[in-house]
Amino acid sequence: MVRRIKDLFAIKGYSLFVICLLFVGIGLSITTPYLSLYCTKYLGMSTGAFGIFMAVISLSGVLVNSIIAERSDRGLDRKWIILFAMISSAIGYASYLIFHNYFILLVFVGVFNGLGAASMPQIFASAQESANASQSKDRTLALSTLRSLVSLGFLIGPLIGTLILSAKGYDGLFLGTSSIYVMIAFLVFFFLEKRKQSENNVKKKNKTVVSRAKRKQLRLPFIAFILLFAVSSINWINTPLFIVNELHGTNRDVGFVVSLCAGLEIPIMLLLGVLSKKISNHMLMIYGCFIGLAYYIILSVSTHTWELIIAQLLQATYIAIVMGNGISYFNDLLPNSPGFSASIYANCSTIGSLVGNLGGGMFAQLAGFRNVYFLCLFFVVCSLFILWRSKNNVEMEISTSHSQSV
Repeated sequence: MVRRIKDLFAIKGYSLFVICLLFVGIGLSITTPYLSLYCTKYLGMSTGAFGIFMAVISLSGVLVNSIIAERSDRGLDRKWIILFAMISSAIGYASYLIFHNYFILLVFVGVFNGLGAASMPQIFASAQESANASQSKDRTLALSTLRSLVSLGFLIGPLIGTLILSAKGYDGLFLGTSSIYVMIAFLVFFFLEKRKQSENNVKKKNKTVVSRAKRKQLRLPFIAFILLFAVSSINWINTPLFIVNELHGTNRDVGFVVSLCAGLEIPIMLLLGVLSKKISNHMLMIYGCFIGLAYYIILSVSTHTWELIIAQLLQATYIAIVMGNGISYFNDLLPNSPGFSASIYANCSTIGSLVGNLGGGMFAQLAGFRNVYFLCLFFVVCSLFILWRSKNNVEMEISTSHSQSV
């Protein structure tokens, strides 16, 4: 396994992608845990207004990704897309330092953070193109390793954010986040090579156009992934409240459960990447649904905190499959359209998180924290049904796509 991971660095630019995605994860997680506190406590937003604020930012990112997706596959240089997106993110976070009016801040952050949303999928698309050009045999491992670095960034970022917040306050927090994105922009500008339009690329240009029939085939997996990401968001919000209010646990219990899950995700993602040659990504997603079902059944009947602690191995495996191998799942379907496939994955994540945050919160308020897990079970069952029903079509499509790309 160690040898295979070392071999990934033979892929051109892979070291740069590793650094960029690690710092993207850190940049996102420095501010995210404290954003709701800042907006409600210091800017005076209501929780409803903050929900609308975050929804607008999320949907603007989905819109930008949808516009850029195919255009990036048709010849737009990803280097300049990533560079522009990083600078936009830096401006978006710097806007919190300048504007304190709700509507002005909504416009600036919505526009610039929306434009910045293209950065991560385009980095993944660049990595896939480099892996294809290098004729790497471990493309799934390459992408899952990169995705694990984003998770590693989410482990490191909150600690850095806490230190900055205690030393420099919210101004230091937003300035630090902006500085990280500026630093990534400099790395991309100086070290990421411009895309070369070879004769082979020109011949394949028409293949990057995703047909209407293929778009139709992507609808069911798209819905399934939205539901799976929604489940993860619901769990992220509800489980701390469930531990404290239903199981009468402590804040230390919450921290341990969350940290344990996050710590387990990374090695499991790497292990799944290594196993990618033996198990197809589609079957892995089906297994992930069964693991999710087991996890939420345990939570729905649990009466002690230690039961949740033990169950985090299941939750970490579920997240590692959905987040670590999800991007490879869409890349298998669209091997000649890395920008489009990465953008679909990113949009699933964004829309799913939005559905989970809004729907999960409302359901918990109406039905109680424990009953939220029955909603999660319903979503996972729906996803399992969709993926199982589309199993034969997806495997046939993957086989056809790979034969055409050779």
